[in-house]
Amino acid sequence: MEKYEALRTYFKRLDGVAVAFSAGVDSTFLLKVAHEILGDKCIAITAKSPGVPGVEIKEAEDFCKKENIKHIIFESEEYKIPEYASNINERCYYCKKYIFEKIISLAKEEGIDTVVEGTNKDDVADYRPGFRAVKELNIASPLLEYEFTKKDIREKSQLLNLPTFDKNSFSCLASRIPYGEAISPELLKKVEAAEEVLRTLGLKQYRVRVHNQTLARIEVLPEDIELVIREVSRRVISDRFHELGFKYITVDLNGYRTGSMNEVLES
Repeated sequence: MEKYEALRTYFKRLDGVAVAFSAGVDSTFLLKVAHEILGDKCIAITAKSPGVPGVEIKEAEDFCKKENIKHIIFESEEYKIPEYASNINERCYYCKKYIFEKIISLAKEEGIDTVVEGTNKDDVADYRPGFRAVKELNIASPLLEYEFTKKDIREKSQLLNLPTFDKNSFSCLASRIPYGEAISPELLKKVEAAEEVLRTLGLKQYRVRVHNQTLARIEVLPEDIELVIREVSRRVISDRFHELGFKYITVDLNGYRTGSMNEVLES
């Protein structure tokens, strides 16, 4: 793959690199390639916050240990930013700016000037105000620069035997809350617990969108809706969600789609 060789050449030109690492499909692939080229001069930096499920942090830790990559995890407090807490349309911009400023600072402490992140060619089609912060801070996006699609990344990840080649897409838990409704660590933990219920039922792609802190709107793939409303599953979901404090529990008949909370911005 020509673009893969271009990516490797990019890393060969660097003295060192810090990869913003979330354990997702894109950043895992990026980290693997960077580490193959740069070895100990490549480090991974991960933000740990209420917006990221604990299982994702564990996967990031496990991957770095397996690959013998230096891994820095820092406690992120983006929820203290007023624009984040009030959940304005540009929330993602303020969050990404805060997180990447932290990553840049940590990288400099390690003697590394270049920070890269995993935005790919397909990502630019969605509403992503956070990418503005990436550009403002001069964070490199080599997967975008060399025009990698998600399909490209998955295919190459499989060839590299990466555990994420077929991992489903994930976005921060704050994206489950409609713009204009306040976000708190407590609410995000509630969302995380609700989505964990769906994960334990064997669902692979899902979201629990929360409206007015009382209504849980479940999104799953259309072919999985029947599994959710099956009596045994329905009872498990209903009982656990009520325990978490949800008054109303619904299933979105449109099914899962990326960035569904952004649909109100298009109307």
